[in-house]
Amino acid sequence: MASNHSSHAVKDLSAVESGRAPLSGGLSALPLEGGRFSANREQHDRRKKSSNKSMNTPDDKIMVRISGEDDPLDPRNWSLLSRCKNIAILSLLIFVQAWAGAAGSIANTAASREFHVGKVAENLSTAIYLFGIGSGSLFVGPLAETVGRNPTYLVATFVYLLFVLGSALTPTFGGQVFCRYFVGLFSSATLAINGSSVRDQFRPVKRAFVFPVIAWANVAAPVISPIVGGWILSNNQLGWRWTEWVTLIISSGAFLIALLLLPETYLPILLDWKAKHLRRVTGDSRYVSEHSESASTEPVVAVFGGYLVLLYTLLFTFLSGFDYIFQQTYQLSTSLTGVCFAAIAAGSTAFTLCAPGLYSWARRKTEYVHGSAIKPEFRLWPAILTAPLLPISLFWLGWASNPSISIWYGLGACFVFGVVIIAIYVSTYEYIIDSYGDHSAIALASITMVRYLIAGGMVIAARPMYEGIGVHWTLTFLGCIAVILAPAPLIFWRYGAKLREKSSYAKVDAD
Repeated sequence: MASNHSSHAVKDLSAVESGRAPLSGGLSALPLEGGRFSANREQHDRRKKSSNKSMNTPDDKIMVRISGEDDPLDPRNWSLLSRCKNIAILSLLIFVQAWAGAAGSIANTAASREFHVGKVAENLSTAIYLFGIGSGSLFVGPLAETVGRNPTYLVATFVYLLFVLGSALTPTFGGQVFCRYFVGLFSSATLAINGSSVRDQFRPVKRAFVFPVIAWANVAAPVISPIVGGWILSNNQLGWRWTEWVTLIISSGAFLIALLLLPETYLPILLDWKAKHLRRVTGDSRYVSEHSESASTEPVVAVFGGYLVLLYTLLFTFLSGFDYIFQQTYQLSTSLTGVCFAAIAAGSTAFTLCAPGLYSWARRKTEYVHGSAIKPEFRLWPAILTAPLLPISLFWLGWASNPSISIWYGLGACFVFGVVIIAIYVSTYEYIIDSYGDHSAIALASITMVRYLIAGGMVIAARPMYEGIGVHWTLTFLGCIAVILAPAPLIFWRYGAKLREKSSYAKVDAD
């Protein structure tokens, strides 16, 4: 649905068509004739009468576009309160849909007993959810740039709710796996392209203050959900299906809020609505808006996609081992094991709160910022600083997981892990958004597809790994991979500009 801001920009159109006033906020409908632009309506009408050209030729089209940075139709010029409201609603959608995956995984053991399947088979429901996100990400990027962000979010979330309901009610294991796949598939719309909605509404300098909130919702939901799920499972009167019912309840609330209050923010779509309105009120079919070209597979996407695939392999293998790391080592109950996830959430929250101050400090110190023009490589500084902490946290947890060592040592490692994961997430996604600009939705969706497909496979492989070689050596193996990955952000900082030069679409987003 359109926002009050976009409708306000359209309100004065009758004055425009009658020639009494220019377009509000400087929005221009400019005749294109022989490469020359004219904003004078009467002059254009005289040329039209004297012209023998076909009305359908490109030279006769009237392009509708914004004419200045202060145009009220541009979501970046909406009030700060309105934009913060939009980010809060989007973060809520992200949170509840990321919650859904972890809510199902915490109930795997109880569900496997009811369905009479092994634990490895029951893990398939979590893996298939991740496969669903990966599959859906193939389509949501182009879809969001064709029909807009808002319809993509809302329609997909509505269908997602239906399959969460199905997952709560299904009497069979096959039905659960089927529903979980489509829960993931329709979650992908929100989880894959949310960064593009941030770009729609905030210029580069302000974006670094906003994106950590979006990243927090992505990272915190999967680690807070098991806390709630653990307490549900510890209550004998509720049962594992209540993890699905809670997901449905909070997701329905988020959907209703978004349905009522979330506006469209993709400027090309808003301009397209403007052009359609002009065609309708004037009867002139030549009013058109500019459309973005489709992005393709790019070097930047391939390199950063590969990096995030390895990172998320570590993340999901790590999270899949909490039963072994805490429940079996320290003989914790299911509910207390879920509480251990709070350490990761605390680390993610700490970075989110500190990010604005750290960003301001880094901005004053780096040559990659000149006024409001920010080179994408500047976004990598959180990853550069925190990437070396990733192997440290994994080695730390792996060798502190011993009944003779206090559990607080392990929880400290989880806190550090939470800081690192969100710092790298923020860095890489902001780099992609700044590099690809209007094409960022497709670029982000491509990366999301690959990382969730790989993550789905790791959920299945993780349990045999923990059972086969134990907690110590599994986390040591993951730590060795993290050591290899640690220099990657610094390498991207050094050679990122050369990588972007080889790209057809990547650029410096300095607008």
